[in-house]
Amino acid sequence: MTTALTGATHLHAPRKLKVATVSLAGCFGCHMSLLDIDERLLELLEHVEFDCSPLTDIKTISSCDIGLIEGGLCNAENVQVLREFRAHCKTLVAVGACAINGGLPAQRNQRDVGQMMCDVYCSHNGTVAGSQVPNDPELPLPLNHVHPIHEVVHVDYFLPGCPPGDGAIWSFLTDLLAGRTPQLGPGLIHYD
Repeated sequence: MTTALTGATHLHAPRKLKVATVSLAGCFGCHMSLLDIDERLLELLEHVEFDCSPLTDIKTISSCDIGLIEGGLCNAENVQVLREFRAHCKTLVAVGACAINGGLPAQRNQRDVGQMMCDVYCSHNGTVAGSQVPNDPELPLPLNHVHPIHEVVHVDYFLPGCPPGDGAIWSFLTDLLAGRTPQLGPGLIHYD
């Protein structure tokens, strides 16, 4: 199903909206679903300019109209990236289960993080005697629990799914770009 992004005819082309994307603690499946809109990406690019995103390989974010963020918060670096991203986005969209409720990474919330790190790095089968939990300033500090992003910043819209399918992403973006409140009809939300 292809939905036209075109609206009223203008004498001058309207300004393209700037869109940025980022991934935190998750599997990157939501970005893959964005790519799954396939040739509709070309139609989308007539109306948006991608800023910071794996689609552009731009690493720093400037002011954007729409920010799409996938993944939850499992470490201090995730929180820092989220806050900076929110500060640069007029509209923030939590994309997928991990951003909305912590998703699969939140399954570790039932365990003590310190004990889990010791189990994995020190006493798991295959570790050598004297192994230690990595302790390097380059490694972000893990949080005690994985959190959804709305617990740290204001989120304007939630796009559910694990991951949301290409049809849901397309429908959501076309509504948002047309100035409508996004509506996801039957069959567009799924959890694989």
